[in-house]
Formats: sequence, structure tokens, C-alpha cells
Amino acid sequence: MEKTVQKRFEPIPVEAELIGKKVLEAAYAIHSALGPGLLESVYEACLAHKIRQQHVDVETQVVVPVTFEGVRIETGLWLDLLAARLVIVELKSVETMIPLYEAQLITYLKVTGLRLGYMINFNVVHLKDGIKRMVN
Repeated sequence: MEKTVQKRFEPIPVEAELIGKKVLEAAYAIHSALGPGLLESVYEACLAHKIRQQHVDVETQVVVPVTFEGVRIETGLWLDLLAARLVIVELKSVETMIPLYEAQLITYLKVTGLRLGYMINFNVVHLKDGIKRMVN
């Protein structure tokens, strides 16, 4: 337990912070160009493209196994985007965010051992209102 608490208070690695900044810059560029109202899959493809333009490796629909009682279980958990294998990005295009979405991102961070994630809802007038930064 002490390691988990201690880890939580350690600073986010500089490289992860830089990748996170590039993700947000890309998201703002996409939202400025396309606005709200499109399907999540459209934003996902555009965001992956824009992040790659910044010379950052990005994977989409990354399958995340869960280890339970020492058994690796392929569960059907998929990360929308994984940037530089450091930052998880979960995308939404919904009218209303619900607490479950945040809980999912926190779980993804815990399961992967990664520290930084962003929940980005593109279905807002001002993108700043649709971004939630989460740290594990």
C-alpha cells in the first residue's frame, strides 16, 4: 500500500507531460477545425493523425489484458488512444459526461501502471470544458 500512495505523489515524468501537451494541442486543432457533433470514431482517427504529425507514436484501440488471481485475462478493455506508450486518451462525443467514464479511465491507468490520462469530450462548444486530466 505504501508504494501505491508514494507513487501517487511522485511527479508525472517530464516525457509524459510533454506528450500530454502534444495530445491537447492536437485536440484543440481538431476541435477548432471540425467543431462538435461528429462521431467519436471520427475524432479518434483525426486525433491519431494529428498526434503522428507531431512525431509521436500513437496506437488506437489498444487491447488491455487484466491480471486476476495470477491469470492474464483478455477482457475486451480497449484504450481509445495510447500516445508514446505513456499517456492514455479516452475520447467521447456525448452530450453529458457521467462519473462512469472517469472511473473507466482511472481503472485503465491502474491496470496499465501508467500515470497520466486525458478524457476528452469533443461534443462541447469550448473544448476546454470537455477535457479532464487524470493522474494515477
